[in-house]
Amino acid sequence: MLATAVLVAALAGVQTDTAATKATACASPRVTAAHTSRVERALRTHHDVWGNVLLNAPNGPSYEAAQRLLPPLLYARAPGKRQLTEAGVYYLPFGQPLGARGAGSVALHVADGSQVIAEHVSGRRLTILVGKHGRERYGSCLARLGQARLADGYQPIMTTTYTDSARVRYRQESFAAQTPETGSLVSFIRLDVDASRASAKAVQLRLSPSLGGLRKQGNSLVRRGSTFLAFSESGIVKRSALTYLIRRGTRRTIYLAWVNYPGRRGLAVDAGRYESARRAVRAYWNKRLTEGTQILVPEQRVNDAYRNLLIQNLLLTWRYSIGNPYEQFSFPESVDVAEVMGELGHAGVARSIMRTALTRKDTPYPNWKMGKRLVGSALHYRLTRDRAYVDGATPMLQRYVEELGRQIGASDTGLLGRERYSSDISDQVLGLHSQATVWQGLRAMGRVWAETGQAELARRCEALAVRLEAGLRRAVASSQRRLADGSLFLPARLVDGEPAYGSLTQARLGSYWNLVMPYALASGLFAPGSPEAIGSLRYVLRHGSRLLGVVRAGAYALYENPVYPTSGTDQVYGTNVARFLADNDAADQLVLSLYGSLAVAMTPNTFVSGEAASVAPLAGNHFRSMYLPPNGASNAAFLETLRSLLVHETRDAVGAPVGLELAFGTPRPWLRAGRRIGVRRAATSFGPLSYSLEARTDTIHATVDVPTRPAPKSLKLRLRLPRGQQIGSVTVNGKPVESPPGETRGETIDLSGLAGRLEVIVRYGSRRPASSAVVCDVSNPQPLDRRHAGRATRTWCCLRGTGRPPTRRCR
Repeated sequence: MLATAVLVAALAGVQTDTAATKATACASPRVTAAHTSRVERALRTHHDVWGNVLLNAPNGPSYEAAQRLLPPLLYARAPGKRQLTEAGVYYLPFGQPLGARGAGSVALHVADGSQVIAEHVSGRRLTILVGKHGRERYGSCLARLGQARLADGYQPIMTTTYTDSARVRYRQESFAAQTPETGSLVSFIRLDVDASRASAKAVQLRLSPSLGGLRKQGNSLVRRGSTFLAFSESGIVKRSALTYLIRRGTRRTIYLAWVNYPGRRGLAVDAGRYESARRAVRAYWNKRLTEGTQILVPEQRVNDAYRNLLIQNLLLTWRYSIGNPYEQFSFPESVDVAEVMGELGHAGVARSIMRTALTRKDTPYPNWKMGKRLVGSALHYRLTRDRAYVDGATPMLQRYVEELGRQIGASDTGLLGRERYSSDISDQVLGLHSQATVWQGLRAMGRVWAETGQAELARRCEALAVRLEAGLRRAVASSQRRLADGSLFLPARLVDGEPAYGSLTQARLGSYWNLVMPYALASGLFAPGSPEAIGSLRYVLRHGSRLLGVVRAGAYALYENPVYPTSGTDQVYGTNVARFLADNDAADQLVLSLYGSLAVAMTPNTFVSGEAASVAPLAGNHFRSMYLPPNGASNAAFLETLRSLLVHETRDAVGAPVGLELAFGTPRPWLRAGRRIGVRRAATSFGPLSYSLEARTDTIHATVDVPTRPAPKSLKLRLRLPRGQQIGSVTVNGKPVESPPGETRGETIDLSGLAGRLEVIVRYGSRRPASSAVVCDVSNPQPLDRRHAGRATRTWCCLRGTGRPPTRRCR
């Protein structure tokens, strides 16, 4: 059976040397000149050329279309452009955390099946070797390696397949579980070996630990009385290595247990012990997943990604990554994770991350960090009404308010003082991203203190926010640039004369603008639908900000002195992009981000992502690389994108939450007849929210349980029907209602003011052909004023993916 990797490689233009394959039994897949040229053309184009193709497809973007455009991610890089693992392949982090603080212990299972590592990439390793002489690293020939997969599609139980050079076939399954026998995390491995078609009389399966001095004691490898490895019968131990002789024509199954923290309490491993540990792992994670929001959509890959990314982040919690040098708290990214986990109902994890945030040092950009802590703390309270957290955090947060007030009071402009741009850019700047975050945090936390009896502190926050906002608006007005294409460039470096970037990845500062600016755009400083918001959105879409809906970046940690257009992606910063798109009703762009993230920002079927990922081929490799995976913030970006498609909160003029928009960005095929969408216990500022949509032949049955803490002032449901269909009639609890004829072709149903459980029945049918078509030139999109949303004329052209009237055709 051909490996999935080879099929994907063939689709994307991989080059192999047939003669070399016959001689060496394997050839590394290399990138072709045609593929390199195609990628370079896409990276040189200032708009999202591939994304626009997907947007203009009859059914909109899809995972299948997105994943054909680039080879999958496979390799992982460490600082200094080094391989992260000995094989160069990424690993999956497995563990079983005891509570909201995440992993106390972790096992790293390399995704080609070659190695299991305890705790850290520099830790103790068990390497799996195969072949006639037991010297071929399992998974080393990518042409004979089956792509890693997860049990049930999402469980942290990995399966790979491999055929060695002697034509012996292997199926490997592995996971990690806490064991009462050892008191340690243990990696369990099952190897099914099929030598029925072997070309050699016998092959060796060799398990090689990275440390010496091990000896056999029963069916265990021990040193100084401590058990490191337990194994099935018939293993031969020599020089600390365990070997099984597999004869041609035979099949057998071997079980292994590699202990993270060896101790004098050993364990025995066989089929029964393996299966009991496997059942326990599945039960543990299924239980943890039920603690938060349940999301079910008509696309299994999306459901699997949602569950597995939650599992990863329940393991990582405050950790930016795990098992590598990025195992640290990172600002502002780790607070982003806290916010998203809170929105998805994992309040204990969110609270734990925020408490950790308050213990970290303020340098090197204290204002941004203080602002982000204020934002995250306010959101946690809004979602949970957790007075204990607010009471405990207030002394520290009050100190932040005093320091921010000192700076604002001493300023002639009303702005905060200069501080470092970011971790990687040492320039001292008046950063719009950091100052807007502080403004957002002062307003949000001020409302919390007003509600919890800290009236004086609330008034102080409001006064500081008003002065800071005035200073920011003056600085933005004097620094912004309206470009010839009608887009608006808002500088990250206020008053310093930062030039507008033709293509954001063309310069290092442009690339970093693309990473930090979403914090300002999602802060609420620029009201949704305002000229600043729409102009900024147009700039983002037309100046190299996105590739297949994923955040673009220079990816300098991966490339050695890259020359434009060589660049990659950095979806770590997609969380606030998703919020900005949702605020401005850019539904199709959100759908593009969902599928682009799945297809190019994470590994297929195992959903691992790094801080950055290569797009332009790296070192001639066909398969792509990522930097220090896994990454909790990149995971959070996908989770926030999915939530924004299904549940979005709206804010009033002063930033207070006022309404809910349900299903405003769902992919249109999700409402084909026979499909169902379900959301249970979504955390919102108004309390837990649940709703479901079930599409039948000519009706959609929707159920909405309206939250009541307090009830939202505005509640709207949108039914993004498959193209060619339109709503005919709507009843709510048996009473007919009117759907608005103008906005979004009557797909939005206003449920404001209603309470309790709402039963919505929508009848739909085929749409009549439009009398005239809206024409949109994707290379030069024009904005559509909301006042003209009901008109379908050639005068007005949609800004692609903003929820405005769609195009019938695009040239």
